[in-house]
Amino acid sequence: MNSETLIPKIGVVTDIRIDTPDVRTFRVVGLDGKKAFEHMPGQCAMLSMPGVGEAMFSITSSPTNTEYMEFSIKKCGCLTDWLHAMEVGQQITIRGPYGNYFPVETDLKGQDLVFIAGGIGLAPLRSVINYVRAKRGNYGKLQVIYGSRSKEDLVDYQEILDEWMADEGVEVNLTIDREEEGWDGHVGFVPNYVKELEPDLKSKVLVCGPPIMIKFTLAGLKELGFTETQVYTTMELRMKCGVGKCGRCNIGNKYVCKDGPVFRFDQLDELPDEY
Repeated sequence: MNSETLIPKIGVVTDIRIDTPDVRTFRVVGLDGKKAFEHMPGQCAMLSMPGVGEAMFSITSSPTNTEYMEFSIKKCGCLTDWLHAMEVGQQITIRGPYGNYFPVETDLKGQDLVFIAGGIGLAPLRSVINYVRAKRGNYGKLQVIYGSRSKEDLVDYQEILDEWMADEGVEVNLTIDREEEGWDGHVGFVPNYVKELEPDLKSKVLVCGPPIMIKFTLAGLKELGFTETQVYTTMELRMKCGVGKCGRCNIGNKYVCKDGPVFRFDQLDELPDEY
């Protein structure tokens, strides 16, 4: 790890987008107005405010975005409450990048890709989706299967409508848990919707969402004929210090921050059931 990764830099919040009632997307640059550092899809950064706290978050913007980084953050604790109260122009500290990344230039290159997300789980996959969209000629067909509790809980909904759905060769399938007025799309849980859609068995699959969703989605994929070597996920929520010192992310003989957070599911089979 580069020693600069451990040194906090001052970041300036230049834009705050309200995605859902409890999710906001923060656009961050350095004091020089440029990206604080480069990253790859799936990597994370430590955001902190002295005297308030620090936490690890996925970088949700694509590395192909050369002007800034974005973080989609759900309000769920002391630091995130503070971040949600921020205004444009305020400063935070940022350091990174941490962890490995989705193998977009090796195992996933040239492949048809299926992205399956639930709720805020779309945030870590957004970086990969936009990276692949920016390098469209290097990949096959793209399918996004995304669901949330309700229409207003769909993260990046306007971007999905205006950009992803407008892209040739990108299929987007949205679902919400229960019927509601004004929604004429699919209704049902993500794992069941995946089985209904029957993605192409030649595809590589990237999954992120609540643990229970991931569990049943993986089971459904296996029923369809997918193998665990075709499916990837990210476990960045377990990361704490990011450098393998605190031991909080230890599972068996792995440290999520050093060996992950991106894992293929056959790699997770080697670990205890606690994950």
